[in-house]
Amino acid sequence: MSISAILMIKNDMLGLPSEPRKIGFLLIDDFALMSFASAIEPFRAANVLAGRTLYHWVTIGVDRAAAAASAGLSVRTQHRVGDDLDLDTLLVCAGSNSAEFAQEAVLQWLRRLARRGVRIGGVSAGPFILARAGLLDGYRCTIHWEHVPAFRESFPQLTLRRSLYEIDRDRLTCAGGIAALDMMHALIAAEQGRTLADKVSEWFLQTQIRVGTGAQRRSLQERYDTANAHLLTALELVESHIEHPMSRRALAQAAGISVRQLERLFAQHLDTTLDGHYREIRLERARTLLRQTVLPVAEVGLASGFQSASHFSRQYKRRFGHAPAQERRTKAQRTIRAGRAGR
Repeated sequence: MSISAILMIKNDMLGLPSEPRKIGFLLIDDFALMSFASAIEPFRAANVLAGRTLYHWVTIGVDRAAAAASAGLSVRTQHRVGDDLDLDTLLVCAGSNSAEFAQEAVLQWLRRLARRGVRIGGVSAGPFILARAGLLDGYRCTIHWEHVPAFRESFPQLTLRRSLYEIDRDRLTCAGGIAALDMMHALIAAEQGRTLADKVSEWFLQTQIRVGTGAQRRSLQERYDTANAHLLTALELVESHIEHPMSRRALAQAAGISVRQLERLFAQHLDTTLDGHYREIRLERARTLLRQTVLPVAEVGLASGFQSASHFSRQYKRRFGHAPAQERRTKAQRTIRAGRAGR
């Protein structure tokens, strides 16, 4: 009996698949190379370590022979959107321009694959495109923390988690970056067994395998390099109350100290004022919304806690050197340049 036949019998006994899993990677221009590599390389490693083809993958582009990554490099694509492909799983890899993605031919193709029973996933900003296609309704999902504000503004009805990855039935979403390594470990473990999945992680020197519910960002204590409980309470409230900012008195009361004591903590630990820090957080949120959504400038200001459009414009210009409307124009120019570079 041949070795391949023995392996097939062994896999049947263990309940593991004997035929290669077919994976498609839809690459949307401006996708992140790190996220793509973290998603595709574990499948290659699984094949090498198993000594046979467990996974077969193809790259898919929207309308060209190559897709442009955010770093300026291009990846050759073997197929086009609309091709009749035999896939078990399709993963959409996308970047920062995905909030406005609305190519109906792509969305229809994704919906068609989902109706055929293909497992659909999104990596980094890929969940934006899945949501636009209506493929995340009724599912848990996640997305990179930078895209959370725009995603919530666009799809308030969805169950969004701030997790590393979410596997909910036939939907996969991942925050991107090296979190894709963690999600692929979970997939390989489910399909091929934990032993091989662990070997794949060791192959990539991944000494700590994180669960999907893990946090995307470092804790406030690590980010601000402080262990002061009063200050950490205030910082958490600042970040969770952007559209409707809390007053200085309310923040101090929640932190269990006086306003003067809270101000002293901000000066001592962060070298800024409470108002200055709060304003910085809100302006960063505004810049993210201007870059990732098509919300009118006035609505961006309101969503960032500025009740007056003129006040918002003045504060934004003071912080970034140009008006909010100019941010939107600059973003459009960057998109045009990126499109030309990828041709």
